[in-house]
Amino acid sequence: MFYLNIKLDPWGHMDISDYSKLYELFGIEPIDTVIDDLRVKHRFFERRVVFGHRDMGKWIKNFYSGEKSIVLTGFMPSGHVHLGHLMVIEELKYFQKIGAKVRVVIADAEAYAVRRLDRDLTIKYGVEYIAHALAWGLDSLETDFYFQTNYSEDYYRLIHFFSRKVSFNEMEAIYGELTPAKIVSALTQVADILHSQLKEFGEYRNIIVPVGADQDPHIRLTRDLADRFSNELGFVRPSSMYHKFITGLDGNKMSSSRPDYAIFLLDDNDIVAKKIAMALTGGRATADEQRKLGGEPHKCSIYQLYLYFLAETDGELRDTYNDCISGKVLCGQCKKRALEKLLILLNEQRSRFRDVVESGVIDKVVEKPKF
Repeated sequence: MFYLNIKLDPWGHMDISDYSKLYELFGIEPIDTVIDDLRVKHRFFERRVVFGHRDMGKWIKNFYSGEKSIVLTGFMPSGHVHLGHLMVIEELKYFQKIGAKVRVVIADAEAYAVRRLDRDLTIKYGVEYIAHALAWGLDSLETDFYFQTNYSEDYYRLIHFFSRKVSFNEMEAIYGELTPAKIVSALTQVADILHSQLKEFGEYRNIIVPVGADQDPHIRLTRDLADRFSNELGFVRPSSMYHKFITGLDGNKMSSSRPDYAIFLLDDNDIVAKKIAMALTGGRATADEQRKLGGEPHKCSIYQLYLYFLAETDGELRDTYNDCISGKVLCGQCKKRALEKLLILLNEQRSRFRDVVESGVIDKVVEKPKF
């Protein structure tokens, strides 16, 4: 098969057109195998926004059995927060609501070394991520935040330990072309995921990591190193959960590196309106043709907004879909409806964000790096 040499790149800007291939190529399991085990559902599972996992069934079983359980994920502070990041924050909010511990890493070391971003900017963006996470509803008392460059010595010790039991050839097979910065960043990601199992960090041995599919190389390396340090440090393999990328307004992956096609949470309303007006849809060449043939929501970036955020109920999503494919509602009308809903969401989030920033709570929940 022509795609057997495909590599997922955690540092690239790739989009994935067929998520089902990942089951065969990388051993990711469909979310359908565990969704019925969740006592509390979320629309991301029901709508298959979350599409796959590794050992999530084990995590769910241990969680409901009362084992100390934690959810760990991170953000690369390479730009302002957009709707793709908000999707991850919503996942964390879900896990916290059902009773799991939440820990969030700000990957500022990786942003500086691999993305080669300005140091002050990485810290500034990192604080913005934390403020938005709290504004969206994460509990400041129940969520642990940390910057990679400002954490515990035991965490840094792990990075050096891990380098002993992995070869360059192994890492190259997982990641493809490597640089020294990428190697250190990958080992740091392993420390991010596994350090919670140490006594100093709470001994959370039941770990799940929600990530985009492009981050799976980090998960595979982490699971291998957990096995290799099972006797020495008592590590066990973490579980993982994979979500699809929210589509940018041009139909590709939403990314901070392509600001014209991303909806940032701090965008002014007029900027949001202009972006929505220019967004790619699944409309036909003419209005008459669309009324006759209907639209194609699977090609539409606006429908993606409904799928992820704007349609809270499945009934509302179904109505939006049917209005499109029947030709009852044209793209201009649909964009207008979406914009109204989106501005309500963004205005409320901005207000909460300002409250968080002005409250001074950021300095209470995280210690910012000194240099």
